[in-house]
Amino acid sequence: MDTTKNCFSDFETSNSWIKELFETIKKVLPKGPDIVPLYKPTIIGNEWNYIKQCLDSGWVSSVGSFVDHFEKDLAEYIGVKHVVATVNGTAALHIALKLIGVKAGDEVLMPSLTFVATANAVTYCGAQPHFVESEPVKLGIDFEKLEEYLRSNTLRKGQICINKHSGSPIKAIIVMHTFGHPVDILRASEICDQFGIALVEDAAEALGSLHNNRCCGGFGKVNAISFNGNKIITTGGGGAILTNDDELANQAKHITTTAKLSHPYFYNHDTIGYNYRMPNINAALGIGQLEQMAKVLLEKRKLAGRYVEAFAQFEGANFIDEPEGCKSNYWLNTIIIDDNKSKLLTQILEFTNNNGIMTRPIWTPMHQLPMFSEAPRMNLNVVENLAHRILNLPSSVAF
Repeated sequence: MDTTKNCFSDFETSNSWIKELFETIKKVLPKGPDIVPLYKPTIIGNEWNYIKQCLDSGWVSSVGSFVDHFEKDLAEYIGVKHVVATVNGTAALHIALKLIGVKAGDEVLMPSLTFVATANAVTYCGAQPHFVESEPVKLGIDFEKLEEYLRSNTLRKGQICINKHSGSPIKAIIVMHTFGHPVDILRASEICDQFGIALVEDAAEALGSLHNNRCCGGFGKVNAISFNGNKIITTGGGGAILTNDDELANQAKHITTTAKLSHPYFYNHDTIGYNYRMPNINAALGIGQLEQMAKVLLEKRKLAGRYVEAFAQFEGANFIDEPEGCKSNYWLNTIIIDDNKSKLLTQILEFTNNNGIMTRPIWTPMHQLPMFSEAPRMNLNVVENLAHRILNLPSSVAF
């Protein structure tokens, strides 16, 4: 048997499929740019005007009216009582965890299939990430498996959920809406109530996404969002803490502004604080961006619709559409490659990027990073399988 011929045939077949995939992506995208980025901010409104006002006023740092304005507008948009703007989403998540009492020795449940900032924020509190499984279609936490896991591996001591193996309290679960697709947040709430675990939304990717007509970012007791340059709207860097709790909001604002007691000229501080306040110039950009949200989301859905149509008959990969009963912002358009083609991922990435279309794989699963390799975790077979099959596609509405 001529194995050389068979190997060559397999290579040609694979190469042909990769080219077909490339052409399928390409026909969705506008003609013109030599390089189509994965994501590019959409600057189409009053951003330049507001930033100029900020510069003209001289209030460009952590004091100024644009921060308060941005917080108010964002709270109204999401439907929460309070927003506290921060320097980035990681800072927002760090403070969110501190506000619900996460401390050294605690464990915090979170998907292994997330960006590293989620796990980092837990470690900033001195706590331990505890990684949970994802489901294979929409990529969010698999709540059925999680409930079964908690039944078998935890016990209740009063109102506290305890890991039977480590003896540590499981204080919270961070729910992350992968690529902007809402998870079943109501199911998450039920599990949290059942086991005595606090719910925190890492809604970094989900601004504008809806679950049962409610905005993501408003379900947990305290939540976090991001305005990095590649998000639905951007403040350059930036993030926000979201809550309906008056006291937690006051604490959040206090400790993110170095815990300084209010006084016109004396610098007195009453606890350890953080220099996490969003600068005024970033908030000016955010106000202009937020004004264009409806238009951006509409264009994002049109782009996603073109991908849905393009991949409807494509063999070998499936486009991730929004979950039933939800409305996704389609932050990053994503396909899942069939299992039998997962070994082609590196070749796909090389071919698309070398030919002017930026694509990206998903993040390395958290439990496979050296600093988290010994962290407690569920069986993560689905996560480990998905990590070799997920491909993010160009998702800008301005190329």
